[in-house]
Amino acid sequence: MIVATCRIDLFIPDSGSLKSKRGVLKGLKERLRKRFNVSVAEVDHMDLWQRSTLGVAVVSNDSRHANSVLSSVVNYVEREPRATMTDYHLEIY
Repeated sequence: MIVATCRIDLFIPDSGSLKSKRGVLKGLKERLRKRFNVSVAEVDHMDLWQRSTLGVAVVSNDSRHANSVLSSVVNYVEREPRATMTDYHLEIY
């Protein structure tokens, strides 16, 4: 069993409140779940208006598949118009 995780740091420039930040994140997390069949949650910076860190995880029997899925997630998040990815880190166990 292969478990792959990705930590994605985001900057949300147009967010003026926690409510608007949650609106951006809610839609993004739901699209990631549906499109890539991954688990995703906000894992850091929950009290900041314009920053967030998402944790994304996938379980597979093939490390190449798991890496491919998370790479696709990173590419998808990079194209998100309402948030800017500032950093990410992949790990495969």
